[in-house]
Amino acid sequence: MIEWGEQHLAIRDAFRRFVDAEIKPRREELEHGDTPPYEVLRKMFVTFGLRDMSLMRYEADLAKADKAADGSDEKVGKANPMAGEMAAMQMIPIIELSRHSPGMVTALGVSAGLTAGTIMSRGTRAQKERWAKDLLTLDTIGAWAITEPGSGSDAFGQMKASARRVEGGYVLNGNKTFITNGPWADTIVFICKLDEGNDPKDRKVLSFVLEKGMKGLDQTKPFRKMGMHSSPTGELFLSDVFVEKDRLLGETEEVSYRTGAKDTFKSERTGVVAMALGIVQQCLDLSVEYAKTRVQFGRPIGDFQLIQLKLAKMEVARMNIQNLVFRIIELAGAGKAMTLAEASACKLYCAQTATEVALEAVQLFGGNGYTAEYPVEQLARDAKVLQIYGGTDEIQISQIARSLLG
Repeated sequence: MIEWGEQHLAIRDAFRRFVDAEIKPRREELEHGDTPPYEVLRKMFVTFGLRDMSLMRYEADLAKADKAADGSDEKVGKANPMAGEMAAMQMIPIIELSRHSPGMVTALGVSAGLTAGTIMSRGTRAQKERWAKDLLTLDTIGAWAITEPGSGSDAFGQMKASARRVEGGYVLNGNKTFITNGPWADTIVFICKLDEGNDPKDRKVLSFVLEKGMKGLDQTKPFRKMGMHSSPTGELFLSDVFVEKDRLLGETEEVSYRTGAKDTFKSERTGVVAMALGIVQQCLDLSVEYAKTRVQFGRPIGDFQLIQLKLAKMEVARMNIQNLVFRIIELAGAGKAMTLAEASACKLYCAQTATEVALEAVQLFGGNGYTAEYPVEQLARDAKVLQIYGGTDEIQISQIARSLLG
């Protein structure tokens, strides 16, 4: 894939019209108020048929799982052009939303992506029907809870959240933080260690499905953050929360959550590529327009070579990130996926680049860029977290280096 096709561009333009009508007028309340983004996201899902597409994908995934169970599943890695087209259609909304509200992408991705995806990949058929279907359509909102106050990048090593076997199920305890959608989530995938009286480092990592209102579960108010204001983030406190066995994902203790962590991390990291493209594209477009119209010393600032250098570097960044987006789409169509090291390399480059471009846009706008009236200020704040969540830059570097060194 070397460029967007006519159909892609038509869908892109339709999303831009939706953003103009539904998101830009509400930017103040979404980005600087306390309005959750879910109403707008649900309207987007209905407007563009994404809700129906999610239901179709859900049914197809169930059918595929049934085939795998009876041994008649298709070979892994088989080329499927429609998979590539589906990947492209999923990228376009992410890119367009990220131009104006990257936080909404994060809220959407964690709910319909990470949370629903975890249940679809690890849950029983009954669990998928009970929780995943509504998450995929945004009828319910999901949170994926792994990070703890003392864990940071060492999520499993420092994990203190626990599950103890009791008659009829388990009792869960622990504290999770920086949980996207945590304050409003209806459904929560809670990741913890099975306490059998053994050394914490040797404990199995299990995942359970919780629901809002359960006794002993406290969901805090949203944090005040540097950026991503349209992505509600909070803490979860569990105090002796009893769950029955049917809330254990897969309904087995034999498969540790550690085994599926790499797939989750790959999904998170490749998703950053499309977000970065949206941020960079918007910063470039805004900067070009500003360079044409802002006059200093009797001339548009775009006449000055230092400004031209900034714009040229932004365009190079846009081209590089767009090519990575096209590579992800092509791999999907070929029935392939990036390795964890490749996904880490993509995230490292795109997160750093988006942050650098956004800060350069602020510099180009000067004092105006430092005020909230101009969108580049918001984009600079939003871009920074791409270097932190889903694994910090330092973690990506370590992952890439370990792969190279074997």
